[in-house]
Amino acid sequence: MKIHFLGDVESVGQGLEIICNELNIERNDDGFPIHLKQKKGPLVVSCTRKGGEISFQEKIHFFRALGLWLQEFKENQEFHVSEEPQFKTNGVMVDVSRNAVMTVEEIQTLLRKMALMGLNVVMMYTEDTFTVEKYPYFGYMRGRYSEKELELCDEYAHCLGIEMIPCIQTLAHLTEALKWNYAAKIKDTPDILLVGNQETYEFIEELLKAASKPFRSKRIHIGMDEAHQLGLGKYLEQHGYQKRFSIMNEHLQIVAKLAGNLSLKPMIWSDMYFRLGSKTGNYYDLNTEIPEDVIESMPNNVQLVYWDYYHTDEEFYRTFLQKHKKFGSEPIFAGGVWTWNGIAPNYGKTIATTIPALNACKKEGISEVFATMWGDNGAETHPFTGLAGLQLFAELGYGNDVSQERMAKRFAFCTGGNWDDFLALNEFDETPGVSKDNLHESHPSKFLLWQDVLLGLYDANIRSLPLQEHYANLASRLDRAKERNKNWKQIFTFYKQLAEVLSVKAMLGTKIKEAYDRNDKDQITKLKNEMPGLRAMVDDLRKLHRSLWFSTMKPFGWEIIDIRYGGVLARLESAEYRLQQWLNGDANNIEELEEERLYFDAPWMMPEGALGRNSYHRIVTAGTFSG
Repeated sequence: MKIHFLGDVESVGQGLEIICNELNIERNDDGFPIHLKQKKGPLVVSCTRKGGEISFQEKIHFFRALGLWLQEFKENQEFHVSEEPQFKTNGVMVDVSRNAVMTVEEIQTLLRKMALMGLNVVMMYTEDTFTVEKYPYFGYMRGRYSEKELELCDEYAHCLGIEMIPCIQTLAHLTEALKWNYAAKIKDTPDILLVGNQETYEFIEELLKAASKPFRSKRIHIGMDEAHQLGLGKYLEQHGYQKRFSIMNEHLQIVAKLAGNLSLKPMIWSDMYFRLGSKTGNYYDLNTEIPEDVIESMPNNVQLVYWDYYHTDEEFYRTFLQKHKKFGSEPIFAGGVWTWNGIAPNYGKTIATTIPALNACKKEGISEVFATMWGDNGAETHPFTGLAGLQLFAELGYGNDVSQERMAKRFAFCTGGNWDDFLALNEFDETPGVSKDNLHESHPSKFLLWQDVLLGLYDANIRSLPLQEHYANLASRLDRAKERNKNWKQIFTFYKQLAEVLSVKAMLGTKIKEAYDRNDKDQITKLKNEMPGLRAMVDDLRKLHRSLWFSTMKPFGWEIIDIRYGGVLARLESAEYRLQQWLNGDANNIEELEEERLYFDAPWMMPEGALGRNSYHRIVTAGTFSG
């Protein structure tokens, strides 16, 4: 389409060129005239036969508004649409510390989609995946970003009206950073820094400098969550037992001062204060009591981030937001797009938790929110499968009751994806036997892909469920979806193949066990003969996954996924060998199949409506990977 932009064009700068290229817009003096007005108030798009108009306050509002204008123009020549932004900031945190480190080019792809959605904050969660020159082992062989790479991302984000905020850890979640010998004197436990140690703060100061230098923003997320063993390692040996509130506050005071010396405004996750105030150590304990002196002694330049992607009750969120306000500053809310469920996103839980959470934020006057997209246990789920969740955050950020029809139209425009097809990925884990919306975070697609067909640790959990049919039907649906989603064909091709593999592999172990128990050698022979074909399917899946990974991520981290696929392929070959041994009479029995199949119920009790958890090492063996 040819458009002639008039008015406050300079205010949107280079970003306009980026988005015009994204949307195939030709800027031409002979094009349809659209007058731009930057002013306070809601974003407004309108059109008559004589021309169009876009009113916007912030740069990010313009890019959303331009998308809305084009979307409306396709259907009507005359229209008037107004939206009131519900939040000052709304965006996403992407995990790039669980092996999958997005390339600069694909971060820029994400930023373009965000701009059209109207999301204006992005954080790349880097535990050790950024360069700190003084510590060459920090992020070594982990795909760490260079300063230049982060500068390029920040510049691109700035053009689009998006604030890019560095996000690091300065207390816990540092297992990968602290595993090297350089860190021997600065760690309390394998993943927690040693509080009160001068070398620790020299290390943190270098982290703060390196993490913040590439970015315009003076805000920085410094983590400090889930330090469950705080003060119970080397600190305990040096200082004896100390109240953990005191240890936490001592550390925060020093780190906040270091940040302040660099003119940085830090934010931290709030859970440690709430856990320490709970008699059960539970973050979401409604009876949590945090002493007034602890609250008063907290540095006043630190903002709390309340993370919660678990509750479906709006009143719970409101209560916890009110508890956070008692600390004296407005909290930031962090919800979740469940890309860490396993190998596919959990959209049931994403939608069921996001709507009440953001409604609560609006009622409590919270002005800053963002969605987390974690990559737990290997980052097997591609981050762009979470785009529908970001669209949900965006639409709720510019309105209240958003219909599915409107959501689907906006998603199609902003991403080129089909809303229903992206949500269909939810069916990998919301299978027969799993409760509605998968609120207990069951992960059948993950454990069914990786588990061993002879050991079958999860076979008792899935016995008698029609999973073969479920995944066969899903494969057919995704085969059609890959044609509807031209921009995302590679993603749907991979998931279609995953569904096909699971339609064969899901129940293979239970079939083998049942046939063996019946001494049915004909059936065992038949099942054994299926294994070469299944191995070929799994290897095709591996190659599709590899292509998808390398289209978006740096190479580091793929070796972990490659090894997991290699394990499946090797174990299928060994299973075929063991079955043949028995069929030939070279083995009197198959000891693995002599074992009774027990219900898998670890490390936590499995609630009704859940089938399994997502820890790879607990899926593939009852043995150990360590010495």
